[in-house]
Amino acid sequence: HSSTLVTAGVYLLIRFNLLLSDTMFFKLLLLFSSLTMFMAGISANYEFDLKKIIALSTLSQLGLMMSILSMGMPLLAFFHLLTHAMFKALLFMCAGVIIHMMNDMQDIRFMGGISLYVPMTCLCMNISNMALCGIPFLAGFYSKDLILEMVSFSNLNFLIFFLYYVSTGLTMFYTIRLMMYLMVNDFNLMCIYNLYDEDYVMLKSMLVLLFMSVVSGSMLMWLIFYYPCM
Repeated sequence: HSSTLVTAGVYLLIRFNLLLSDTMFFKLLLLFSSLTMFMAGISANYEFDLKKIIALSTLSQLGLMMSILSMGMPLLAFFHLLTHAMFKALLFMCAGVIIHMMNDMQDIRFMGGISLYVPMTCLCMNISNMALCGIPFLAGFYSKDLILEMVSFSNLNFLIFFLYYVSTGLTMFYTIRLMMYLMVNDFNLMCIYNLYDEDYVMLKSMLVLLFMSVVSGSMLMWLIFYYPCM
């Protein structure tokens, strides 16, 4: 899968960090990854395809990992790589269940009010979305808050600061927009007979990832950063 290969590319750059640090490559990488994060966030806010929204969200988070790596913080990039894997896998599973129940319909404009019919799937999706936004004490909070803190203390120009904080705000915007379209809008009755929450194999897998999306941030922080300074 292309997302797996891209994530493997981030891990490869983390492993070769010592060879590439203090080179012009990392300076260019910081600029392009920050722009990628920003443009992916804007694109996700104007998209109506559920899979494309999540794919653009993944692209935005990969830009975040690459940018913090190019600033010379490979451990922090790896930390966000691990926490992001937990809640983004849960988000993709929830999206797959919803698309399957909607007879392969991916347009979020036809998915309103599904929380009444698939409450457990919507619960898992909301938790993963909140972790993506960095809501306190979920997995995404520990890595994103630390990344923004280190960016604030770094000697960067105004453009990088602007791209970082606006991209973080765009993540909140497209996540809230997605939740509003899925949970609040009027439901299209075309596929009502297909909506049920009884795929126990998927539910058990999603609940395991839900647990990890809540606790993995604090657990991994103790394992990776075993001393206070970076």
